[in-house]
Amino acid sequence: MTLLSAGMLLMVNGVNAQDHNYVKVHPAAHVRARPARPSPNHVWVGTEWNWSNGAYAEVPGHWDLPPQGHKVWVAGRWGRNSKGSYWVAGHWG
Repeated sequence: MTLLSAGMLLMVNGVNAQDHNYVKVHPAAHVRARPARPSPNHVWVGTEWNWSNGAYAEVPGHWDLPPQGHKVWVAGRWGRNSKGSYWVAGHWG
């Protein structure tokens, strides 16, 4: 079972690695004031980046209600390898 899980993880990582959009220098997020939390159930979802028209477009942070069974937002991050920088999207954990 462990070998099967490890193999599936490698397959998923291999597919994801091919889906990156690379840039020489990644853009910097704009600094914005965080608005008041709408309710105790809302979770802050930080800045994300979408690939659009050959460049990364900033998606500003916002408050969101977690989907059923999730409580934590795992922030996205910039990755880097020999091809350049690429965005690894955040997700609910």
